[in-house]
Amino acid sequence: MANGGPHYGPRKFHRLGLMLPMAISSMTGFAREAGVTGPFQWAWEIKTVNGRGLEARVRTPPGFDAIGEEARGQVLKALVRGQGQITLNVTKTAMVPRVRVNREVLEALVAAVGELQLPDTVKPASVDGLLAVRGVIEIDEEPEDGSQAALQEVLSTALARTIEALKTARMGEGRSLGAILGQQLETIERLVNEADAAPARQPQAVLARLRSQVAQLLDAQGSLDPDRLHQEAMLIAARADVREELDRLQAHIESARALLAQGSAVGRRLDFLAQEFGREANTLCAKANDVSLSRIGLELKAVIEQFREQVQNVE
Repeated sequence: MANGGPHYGPRKFHRLGLMLPMAISSMTGFAREAGVTGPFQWAWEIKTVNGRGLEARVRTPPGFDAIGEEARGQVLKALVRGQGQITLNVTKTAMVPRVRVNREVLEALVAAVGELQLPDTVKPASVDGLLAVRGVIEIDEEPEDGSQAALQEVLSTALARTIEALKTARMGEGRSLGAILGQQLETIERLVNEADAAPARQPQAVLARLRSQVAQLLDAQGSLDPDRLHQEAMLIAARADVREELDRLQAHIESARALLAQGSAVGRRLDFLAQEFGREANTLCAKANDVSLSRIGLELKAVIEQFREQVQNVE
């Protein structure tokens, strides 16, 4: 464990109330709402994926551009990061046509036929013949007045529910993501503690290495000025010391845990911390002059890379 700061393991954080709940949100989510209104079948679909910023594209049938823009505005207002695709599908169901007899036209036809003097060879007009005249029978296949307005109202209400369902889905993904990130932070902390406790970092081991390297300098150059020898020894010791890297790694672990506990849109800050993790791990590997420290450093870099990849999903 690093000496530069307190050790906050998972139980300690739980007691402090800093780890749970992990209320982060994923940028990945999907929601769908469908229904029937009058002669119309409709369905809203919203899906989001990872993105550096916030973007939403809309696809609607002709005549629904206005509600499509409304949907886009509400999604942009509800989210912080991610690329979204909003789709509205509307189809008109088959209707039983309404048949109506135009009585005015029929009565006018009957009156006109009654005034005619027909030859004996011509039969009088029949009912089916009169009904076959264009304009006597009217077939109305259009929806009743007000159905379009009712559809618009239903779509607006359903849109709000779809957006809430999307946010719930992203929060559910976020809970799973938070658990993974928490486990990875535990692994990173374990490796930092192993590096801190590595035998190669013990004073006796450092002194032995220092003596060996000083002896190599003396063999190479014959003799050295005592002041120069002291300077070289100090440089060797400084290059081999990973105290600062371990302290900074521990501080980054605590910052990452605090962000996970804070929740909301913390993806950008977690991404920055992931980069800082990687920088310190690279320096630790560069300074490591022992096989055990090198092994820990390489394993640390692998876990940090996994952490960084997962962080890309956080809103």
